[in-house]
Order: sequence, then structure tokens, then C-alpha cells
Amino acid sequence: MAAAEGAAPTRIMVAVNESTIKGYPHASISSTGAFHWTLNKIVRTNTSAFKLLFLHVQVPDEDGFDDMDSIFASPEDFRTMKRRDKIRGLHLLEYFVNHCHEIGVACEAWIKIGDAKEVICHEANRIQPDFLVLGSRGLGPFQRVFVGTVSEFCVKHADCPVIAIKRNASQTPQDPVDD
Repeated sequence: MAAAEGAAPTRIMVAVNESTIKGYPHASISSTGAFHWTLNKIVRTNTSAFKLLFLHVQVPDEDGFDDMDSIFASPEDFRTMKRRDKIRGLHLLEYFVNHCHEIGVACEAWIKIGDAKEVICHEANRIQPDFLVLGSRGLGPFQRVFVGTVSEFCVKHADCPVIAIKRNASQTPQDPVDD
């Protein structure tokens, strides 16, 4: 898989998200697993032959509140919440970009807002990567009915090959819906 002299690198889009576990402001277990799988199984030591494209989709809360106990009394409260969300998204992407730079893999990263499955497919169609990698929680059929899965939707609707990486069973939190 060595890149020919002057050949364009293989462009791998990696969809990443924050952990849903309370008090755990880091990349999700599935995102981290998909990222490391991509590095270990595809990129390996051939860092110059690949470019990773990180997409983080921030999903606005339906009610606009992160915590039910929060009280918002002014427009500034909402501006503060939006700034905080943007900062969290930037910290998430910073983790992946820093790691790529440490090992010499070219990368780009950006944030979009919306329904994760729709935005990921739209961005994959717009960017046209060679393929898309994303993590999967590996939910059972009962859980998928209520929670839905972004990875299943992307496998069916993205206009590029999609690789969904299931998290290891040993990494599954007490509530398997958490990530």
C-alpha cells in the first residue's frame, strides 16, 4: 500500500463523537476504537499514503438543555451554552488531530451541527473520501429500535464504502447505550 511518488493519499473520513457517559468529557469509546483500528489496520507505518478527515457532528438537544436542572434566564445564557458546546467539539477534534501529527499522518477536522446520521452521509457525499470509518456500539435489535444506529444508516446511505468498527465487549459500559 505504499503511495506512488506524487500520488494523492488515500482519504479516510472518520466520524467521531463525544462520550455520552456523564462526567467523561472525552472521545466516545466507539470513536476512539475506530480511530485506533484505522491506524493499526490500515495506515500502519505508511503514514504518508493516507489523509484522515475527522468529522464531529454536534447534535443539539431537542429541548435545548444539557441538564434538566439548568436555569436559563437571559439570551447570554444561551450564547454561553453554544460557546461551551463549540469548545467541547474543538477539544474532541484536538485529541485526534494531535495524535495524527505526533505520528505524521496528514489530517483535517471540522464540526457540523445536526442529525449525526444525516450530516455524516451529507459530508461523505460532499467530500467524497475513499471510504468512511465510524464506530459502532454493537447494540442488540431491541436497543436499535429505540436508540437507532448511525452506523447502520451510514452503511445504507453514504455514497462511499463504509467500515463500521464494533467496540470491544470488554469496553462496553454498564448501560450498553452509553458510549
